[in-house]
Amino acid sequence: VVVIESPADRRAAFAADKIQGMATTVDTHVMTTAAENPIPVKQVLALDDSHGGDGMVAKKEIKTIKDLKGKTVAAQLGAGASYFWLNYVLAQNGMKLADLKAIDMKAGDAGSAFVAGKVDAAVTWEPWLSRAKETPFGHVLLSSDKTPGIIVDSLAFKPDFLKKRGTDVKKIVAGWYEAVKFAADNPKEADAIMAKFTGQKPEEFTKEKTGVRFYGVKENKDYFGTPKKPGLLYTVTQRAADLWFELKLIKTKPKAADLIDGSFL
Repeated sequence: VVVIESPADRRAAFAADKIQGMATTVDTHVMTTAAENPIPVKQVLALDDSHGGDGMVAKKEIKTIKDLKGKTVAAQLGAGASYFWLNYVLAQNGMKLADLKAIDMKAGDAGSAFVAGKVDAAVTWEPWLSRAKETPFGHVLLSSDKTPGIIVDSLAFKPDFLKKRGTDVKKIVAGWYEAVKFAADNPKEADAIMAKFTGQKPEEFTKEKTGVRFYGVKENKDYFGTPKKPGLLYTVTQRAADLWFELKLIKTKPKAADLIDGSFL
């Protein structure tokens, strides 16, 4: 496993065959397969979803998403999971980004700006969601635990690699399932192992972990569904394709089915 934090660097390594598989958000896989210099990918495994770790904070007088109309909202614009999530939430409420006075900021900076009282709302993540609740004027308007399956990390490979090394990919999937089950059955021991990897104290990792939900066998089968009875992954992938194409961030609009292969589950 190679840790590459920047999505752009991850994609470059993937394109150069320095890595054979890539774990990132569903919307980013769409960008990879349809942006300039496209790289075809197939999602084979859902890893986790944001279960309250991301969200939108707002002033207390803003009680619904529709109340954001005309308000100053800080968010990371242009691409990425938080941008996709914001557009998804707005669309669910019959709104578009143009209805807001959106300001482009990284997620952490957006949360900081809100806590400082500089904006009416912000799309951010922990610890800023908690810090916003501690202010006299702020609250969490919506968090990702209310939109399950939208901000999801999935593992993808190039189609030709799947044909050549399908047996190895099945072993990777089986290993992931085993790890998820171990973590569920032995939370204290698993948290200590993962905390060491992330450079945190076990208790810190345990607290932060509550904002993430890991996908085991059942969650994957439900999320992928089948070609005849598609799961939510198909919907999210297609929504990302539609949005990125509408915003002219990709040159072609792929079909969700072309980016998904559930045969390794």
